[in-house]
Amino acid sequence: MKVIDLEEHHLPTYFVCLEDWSDEIKEAGNHKEVWYSRMKEKGLRVKLAVDDEGTIGGMIQYVPIEYSTVEGKDLHFIYCIWVHGHKQGRGDFRRQGMGKALLQAAEDDARALGSKGIVAWGLRLPIWMKASWFKKYGYKVVDKEGMQALLWKPFTTGAVPPKWVRQVKSPSPVPGKVAITSFHTGWCPAQNVVVERAKRLALDSELKDKVAFREIDTFDPVVFREWGIADALFVDSKQVRTGPPPSYEKIRKLVVKRTK
Repeated sequence: MKVIDLEEHHLPTYFVCLEDWSDEIKEAGNHKEVWYSRMKEKGLRVKLAVDDEGTIGGMIQYVPIEYSTVEGKDLHFIYCIWVHGHKQGRGDFRRQGMGKALLQAAEDDARALGSKGIVAWGLRLPIWMKASWFKKYGYKVVDKEGMQALLWKPFTTGAVPPKWVRQVKSPSPVPGKVAITSFHTGWCPAQNVVVERAKRLALDSELKDKVAFREIDTFDPVVFREWGIADALFVDSKQVRTGPPPSYEKIRKLVVKRTK
């Protein structure tokens, strides 16, 4: 196993987060590709873990924190680290040391770039992006929001701890309509699936006259700061849980309930 840099011929696999076998991921549109084209000029770094046969089994992506959705300075922020764990497609690559190797490679790279530390987010639940996993490698929790923890590993004594950007406001109602508001940065295919499913409701023959769909691009830092929301789905002023992505039918059911 070795860690390599993302190259041009890897992009189709990267844009679907290694899940090119998945029918669901095909619903994500081209949001990740657009995000990548915007972010690569701002210092986005992507590394891949490959096995001895050259099959990609894991990835990590990180940026200077100033271009992330977290408050900080002179640090790098890990958007995600992902080792493919499905039997479908390329197979299960967990428990082979890929995650540890990817994290170490990102830390070494960030140090070489002059960063004062590296930051990650983690869930305080035993699922994907576990906060406890980062703690094993020396990361400390510096901020919390709901079930999410913000963790970091400073490289220098002068590093300033990062913090979450908090939500500033919620979407306003639309008179006579059910407001469906989709916030997205584009970085995560799973969240992009949610965007596209919500957008379909505006075309639903039974609902199109009853709903108002709003898509808010929070890649723009001014827009992001205005809301304090990066990736989220709201039906009227109620936020919908989007991890894992709810099915189109589930979102539709929520909207139909509101129309009544």
